[in-house]
Amino acid sequence: MEDCIFCKIIKGEIPAAKVYDDDKYLAFLSIAPINPGHTLVISKRHIGYFFDLEDQEIGDIMVVSKNIAQVLKKAFNPQTGKIGIMVAGGEVPHTHVHLIPMDHETDLDFKRQKLDTPFTEIQSNAQKIKENL
Repeated sequence: MEDCIFCKIIKGEIPAAKVYDDDKYLAFLSIAPINPGHTLVISKRHIGYFFDLEDQEIGDIMVVSKNIAQVLKKAFNPQTGKIGIMVAGGEVPHTHVHLIPMDHETDLDFKRQKLDTPFTEIQSNAQKIKENL
């Protein structure tokens, strides 16, 4: 879809702090992170709603998310020892999974997003993830 920001990231038209890229899925850091390391895992196929994915795709995106979550846990060592997962789907109409290192059980709240996070900080966090792959 031409207007989709995630499709533009996939095509390389918009910069992103990418941490994973294969033929079907891409993972990059959120530009409005709830916590450092907040990562989005997206399907490269433009599907607006998560449950419109094929069954195999749902399984595949969750396996990719699991693998990235393990890396996030090592890279950011969240206080709870957990990486939260959300499939909200409303803010950008392109299937994606949020992975958020959780310092507190209340961290899975979009009201906690830091909209003014400098891109250099996001890139630094992406590097931290890549070093733990």
